[in-house]
Amino acid sequence: MLSTSGISLSFGKRTLFDDVNITFSPGRCFGLIGANGSGKSTFIKILSGEIESSTGDVILEKNARMAVLSQNHNEFDNEKVLQTVIMGHKTLFEIMIEKDAIYAKPDFSEADGVRAGELEADFAELNGWDAEPEAASLLEGLGIPTSKHDFLMKDLEQKEKVRILLAQAIFGSPDVLLLDEPTNGLDRKSIEWLENFLMDFNNTVIVVSHDRHFLDSVCTNIADIDYGKISIFTGNYTFWYQSSQLALEQKREANKKTDNKRKELEDFVRRFSANASKSKQASSRKKLLEKLNVDEIKPSTRKYPHVHFGFEKELGNSIFACEDLKYSGEDGVLFNHLNLSITDKDKIVVLGENDIATSRFLELLAGQIKTERGEMKFGSTVIPAYLPNQNISYFDVDLNLVDWLRQYTDEEDEQFIRGFLGKMLFSGEESLKKANVLSGGEKVRCMMSRMMLMQGNFLLLDDPTDHLDLESITALNNGMIDFKGVMLFKTQDHELARSVANRIIEIGPGGIIDSFLGYDDYVKDPEIQRKRNKIYLR
Repeated sequence: MLSTSGISLSFGKRTLFDDVNITFSPGRCFGLIGANGSGKSTFIKILSGEIESSTGDVILEKNARMAVLSQNHNEFDNEKVLQTVIMGHKTLFEIMIEKDAIYAKPDFSEADGVRAGELEADFAELNGWDAEPEAASLLEGLGIPTSKHDFLMKDLEQKEKVRILLAQAIFGSPDVLLLDEPTNGLDRKSIEWLENFLMDFNNTVIVVSHDRHFLDSVCTNIADIDYGKISIFTGNYTFWYQSSQLALEQKREANKKTDNKRKELEDFVRRFSANASKSKQASSRKKLLEKLNVDEIKPSTRKYPHVHFGFEKELGNSIFACEDLKYSGEDGVLFNHLNLSITDKDKIVVLGENDIATSRFLELLAGQIKTERGEMKFGSTVIPAYLPNQNISYFDVDLNLVDWLRQYTDEEDEQFIRGFLGKMLFSGEESLKKANVLSGGEKVRCMMSRMMLMQGNFLLLDDPTDHLDLESITALNNGMIDFKGVMLFKTQDHELARSVANRIIEIGPGGIIDSFLGYDDYVKDPEIQRKRNKIYLR
């Protein structure tokens, strides 16, 4: 249905893509992955026709319809919400406009009648009579209530516009659907709705996302951008990552016999395939994996940071306790009646409907702000280390990265400092970059170098995956799993919360929920929902 022939794209001396020839088969969902700057969004724009490649062609099957998630959130500001969604099907919308214009004529002619009949036939063929109910259903699934369907787009918040534009893209079941970071701005419930929608979607989907749980849920294939080429692999993101790492490990062990390598890979595919059985999409993925030739599995050439949060001072029996904490913001109470005791085994994900409340709670524990009421007590062996979400002030200095990191240690050995930067892929000339010119992802990696250097045994992390690429997120996830101390973290990353946390606290103006359920069980538990209503005073 969709394929490319000889696609290349160059900017000056830099070649982003070189002779890309791939086919995106119908009925599959392709996760487009690649390091930051590899050209994921650019490739989506080439497929959609928004930008032209230097050479080659994009071939879309005749009469097939392609839909793209718009990145311009203000493009439809003067349109009504429901109409904005229907505009996603350009042909249908144009028929509706022309049809309405003809019927509105005061001097309706015979020719107008003929044309109206043609339009009515086309309208019916495109299921036009179901357009408004379908658009309304999509909006409600994404959390836009019926009461707002006649609002102008300009009167809505940005996070609502994002959801409406997503509804616009998936409206009318396009033959090819291109989604660039579709989960941005969505809450947990809306992401789950989108996952279910895409699992049941029978046409071609190409999606870019940093949400690994989302990629694992919806993808049947991974399209990997590496060294200017795009290779397609069977399976979801976790399968691609684990199998490519296994293949890389085998490549390093040059003396391992070929038949042993094949058996190890075949066993891995068999185990992964047996676990892929949750949904229609997963069932399809299972069948693909069962047919997979292990020769398709290739080692990744990607570089992953090395995240290791070590510490020398062991934690004692007394860690942390607080009683009756209260904190208010500009819009009222953020959290209240907060009582909590932490043990040396706890890795706690901090949840809350108010994003500011959870950040303020971590800031409070980090000593950045003071409580409005209540008491906190840390054990004498506790060494906190804090990774803030807002880090701009740390980089407002005219220092290279070696000197920047030197600020946070008494160690004078430059090689020691470079070692922590090297773990975050700042080696050689990269370590001499100026701190004030870094990208968002580079700043977070520098802050992780700083955090590792601090040797904290009580870690506080505020949305640590923001701005990171999949490689850095995966490395951070592994580092958090391996950490032997106490950890409290806030995140929108489902996989991070699921795989790291052994305890969940959720805070609100009416109190706290403290649970030892697994993350997936927690978000679906009806008793937890009842408690949630209480802490949010509903």
